[in-house]
Amino acid sequence: MTKTIVVSGGTDGMGRAIALARAARGDEVITLGSNPDKGAKTPNFVRVDLSDLDDTRKATAEIAERWPKIDALLLFANRQAPRREETRQGLEKTFALYYLSRYLLGRDLRPNLDRSGTPVIVNVAGVGVTKGRIAWDDLQLTRGYSMLRAQLQAGRCNDLLGLIQRPHYVLYHPGFTRSGDLTPLPAALRTAIRIAAKLKARPVEEAIRPIHDWIDHPPPEPLTAVDRGRKLSLDLPTLRAADARRLAEATEQLLARADASGRH
Repeated sequence: MTKTIVVSGGTDGMGRAIALARAARGDEVITLGSNPDKGAKTPNFVRVDLSDLDDTRKATAEIAERWPKIDALLLFANRQAPRREETRQGLEKTFALYYLSRYLLGRDLRPNLDRSGTPVIVNVAGVGVTKGRIAWDDLQLTRGYSMLRAQLQAGRCNDLLGLIQRPHYVLYHPGFTRSGDLTPLPAALRTAIRIAAKLKARPVEEAIRPIHDWIDHPPPEPLTAVDRGRKLSLDLPTLRAADARRLAEATEQLLARADASGRH
């Protein structure tokens, strides 16, 4: 039976690999990305800047109308930002792209997912990692920004997103994989990562193998967390229900303020 699958970050790395593989199997695949040249080589490309709230909402509205039933939502979009940048809405860009876009896609496409008999959301981030913390009093990291701090905070937010938006949600940490767009990084760091990837990183095909299984046979549990092939207990300190409720409330307040500010 064919599936309808939405892939954010579907023009590079693991996202592109799973999009092309599923399309080759006959599935209806919708790929989201910002690069039209790369997007032209993927199925049902929807051009969108996922760090921009308006652009993301426009994309979800288009998808929801064109594909009333969605079987799987795969969340890959992320990009490193060595320096702090803000979106049109005044939001820190890593937070907006890596976390908020995933929040909006999961929330706004939920009715379409619910029309599937076996829906699943797979959030590819860093579950199992306990480093980093959420700066509850400064989510936009206006003080003490660093690329690593921004990535870790958004990663911990994505952990909690599995609790906010379950059921049938999979948090997946694939580990170091030969994947992703390194162009925003300084040249020396890009070179170092590429050398390390040749020596230690997992091939993309290996990293996406479990995702195929979750699409074809969604886990029955409301939430599943897998770190590099190991199923995790949900009593991790990074998966506290109270923190998930706090983040959901903070996120909705942040979105409401962004809407009211008129900066978009």
